[in-house]
Amino acid sequence: MHQVVAATTNPAKIQAILAAFDQIFGEGSCQITPVSVDTGVPEQPFGSPETRAGARNRVANAREAHPNADFWVAIEAGIDEGATFSWVVIESGEQRGEARSATLPLPEAILEQVRAGEALGPVMSKYTGIDKIGNKEGAIGVFTAGVLTRSSVYHQAVVLALSPFHNDLYRR
Repeated sequence: MHQVVAATTNPAKIQAILAAFDQIFGEGSCQITPVSVDTGVPEQPFGSPETRAGARNRVANAREAHPNADFWVAIEAGIDEGATFSWVVIESGEQRGEARSATLPLPEAILEQVRAGEALGPVMSKYTGIDKIGNKEGAIGVFTAGVLTRSSVYHQAVVLALSPFHNDLYRR
């Protein structure tokens, strides 16, 4: 059984990590330990480089907190060019996989408040009345009428970031 440290306590992110590992390595193949770690970036990262740095920092801090795991996984959400997205970083031993999620354009009314210093989650909670929306369907669920959720979009990016760990072509 793979020991996986999720560099988050967010249920939407943990659900995505578990679903992806189950699909790639088989159902019940991993045990996830959630851990709250520092990102080293602002609560609401802007731009792909800052968001990716947040995910990499989460993995590094999770490795430090739990050095004996098989995998360390981080998901960091950010804002770039009027849209929200995330970076997923996965490490195992000396190997790393990274993938960027799908991108969701945001309405200007939301972006104005985020640019003014508020994080996307609280802004969306204020507009929708859904408490802690970032732990649930997220902005993605709201703007896609529930067709996609924060977890479903993260799931796809986790699967992509896992590619180097199970495909021999990456080791040639």
